[in-house]
Amino acid sequence: MTSAPQLFDSVQIGRNLSRRKGTDNFVRDLVLEDLADRLATYKRDFSRAVLIGPDAETLPETLVTANGPVAAQRVEAFADADFPSLPPGEHDLVVSLLHLQTVNDVPGHLARLRRQLRPDGLLMAAFIGGESLTELREAFLAADLAVSGGASARVAPMAQVRDAGALLQRAGFALPVADVETHRLRYGNPFALMAELKALGAANPLADRPRRFATRTLLAAAAQAYAERDGDPDGRVRATLEIIWIAGWVPHESQQKPLKPGSATTRMADILGRGEAE
Repeated sequence: MTSAPQLFDSVQIGRNLSRRKGTDNFVRDLVLEDLADRLATYKRDFSRAVLIGPDAETLPETLVTANGPVAAQRVEAFADADFPSLPPGEHDLVVSLLHLQTVNDVPGHLARLRRQLRPDGLLMAAFIGGESLTELREAFLAADLAVSGGASARVAPMAQVRDAGALLQRAGFALPVADVETHRLRYGNPFALMAELKALGAANPLADRPRRFATRTLLAAAAQAYAERDGDPDGRVRATLEIIWIAGWVPHESQQKPLKPGSATTRMADILGRGEAE
């Protein structure tokens, strides 16, 4: 078997997070608010829940479903280990927040999360989607071509929502669901966006990133390209933030199963109110 390509530098991600001046994170806050709304629709009692994410100490210790509160064990996503140290098969709810977008082997990671769950256990995950920061990616591409005649990897590749359900199925989950929340953000200028990314610890995490700092000439060219392509009449610039949500269940005999081909007992003609042709 071949190992997954190492797209992301986990050591550099840890450095980026450690250099932040605080733990304020509007992206995390958006995701936590959305998580609360989603969990509130589940009429299910969960007895052992795990919440995995960066800055685990800032995550809630209690989750709430339609049936009431659920105590959650908080686990740091970007600890020294590649995968959280959890006892397998003992949880009925695992929630992963803002982590999968920097995992090198997503199918393998999801399969390991599945092994932490009991039969009929639920996995929910939120991660940054593929349309995020397309404006910044295109601006740097144009700047690199203009300044040096080539392109460098400056914005991380991210998964598309169309692939998310297939990833769950590949990892062995049943009843997979995937959807996306898209947020349109605005900044005073492209440099304000770059500063916020750095403040969030979201600087370039790619293993194949340029080893030299971007020059002032390159940054100025990128800012100009950004403003020309995605600037508004008031001088501010637009940025896309896409959050993909996935959910899947560990297979269990109690779950709904699709009917076998040819087993339907109702004809489409009867549903449409049409009789036999005369």
